Amino acid sequence: MSHIPYTIIRSGRFFYNRRVPKHAVGTYGQFIRQALSKDPDKAQAYAERLSKVLEASWCSKSSISLVDVSAVVESFKPRSFLLSEVAEEYLSLRQIDATPPRVAMNTFISLAGDRKVNEYTREDAKLFVRHLIRSGNKTATIRRRVNSLSAIINYAYSELDLEKRNPFTRLMIQGEGEDSYTRGVFTNEQLKQGYDKALSSGSTVRLLMPLLGETGCRLAEVVGLRLEDIDLEQDHIYIRPNNARRLKTPNSKRALPLVDYAKLAIEKVGQQSDGEWLFPRYIKDGTCKATHASNALNKWLKKDFDGLTAHCLRHTMRDRLRGVECPMELIDQIGGWKSVGGVGVNYGRGYSLEQMRQCLRKVEVEMNQETKEAQFPCNGDNDDV
Repeated sequence: MSHIPYTIIRSGRFFYNRRVPKHAVGTYGQFIRQALSKDPDKAQAYAERLSKVLEASWCSKSSISLVDVSAVVESFKPRSFLLSEVAEEYLSLRQIDATPPRVAMNTFISLAGDRKVNEYTREDAKLFVRHLIRSGNKTATIRRRVNSLSAIINYAYSELDLEKRNPFTRLMIQGEGEDSYTRGVFTNEQLKQGYDKALSSGSTVRLLMPLLGETGCRLAEVVGLRLEDIDLEQDHIYIRPNNARRLKTPNSKRALPLVDYAKLAIEKVGQQSDGEWLFPRYIKDGTCKATHASNALNKWLKKDFDGLTAHCLRHTMRDRLRGVECPMELIDQIGGWKSVGGVGVNYGRGYSLEQMRQCLRKVEVEMNQETKEAQFPCNGDNDDV
């Protein structure tokens, strides 16, 4: 017997055991028996919950609705997630670039273990920060990784209905911001020099420079392009998620015009595509290996342009657009940046492709006639940059 109403104990486990009222026997049968838990407190909570649901079903003698007893008990059981489990659920729902959160999570787990999310403490979070500092990470990088873990923990606490302080909340990072630096930008002369070298080099990696420089795209957005995302008849590309790479933010999904250098570069790279991907060598095991492309491109850029990198091209584009007084909303739309202009910027369809093209034409690096007419080789195999 059991002290909990409508329960019995068998082999140390509580079972819900109840006779069904006569008017509901046709729907449920004579008895309901359902395994609950070995823990008395949990078993009592499940039994009380199940009783309320069943009695509501039986209250009308003329219309009996069948209740899925096992589903009621299962839905009432509190979920207990490991950090790795809740992180995967969070990432699947958010549909964001999963790489940064996973890097943060894997590092944290290597230090504090893969435990239930409610077991982590403030000391675990501080250990994570100390480790990143000792490993030589910039404070801005540390803050991003802390924020990634904090978002995952917040999601878990909300889903599990836990009243507990997030250990990553208001976490102090020693010297935060003191190690920051202003990222450099390319001059127009450097852009033209780099673009012409890229076009004449026969290297598909170097051709990323005019593609990034004249579109303002993130590197992964270009490296992960499918051929179906490219419309050379209308001279534009579509930046949209696919099975090899996600986009960083919802604002990142957009269409972009191709002006002279970008169009010529994409035509040359496309000659060596595999019929599906623009850069097939960086699509491995169904994943876009943008970091590999970044390393290869930056090796050349840093050497020839005083330490400037591929990401500097994106900063340069924003400055170029500011220089021609392009509206801030239009700048954000071109670069796929999250706008800070308030709720109203999300109304309507935004700027048209033609409006973006006119703005990009104002800042495009001028291509001389000889470059336009030249047919440079691009064999796709000479990628030693």
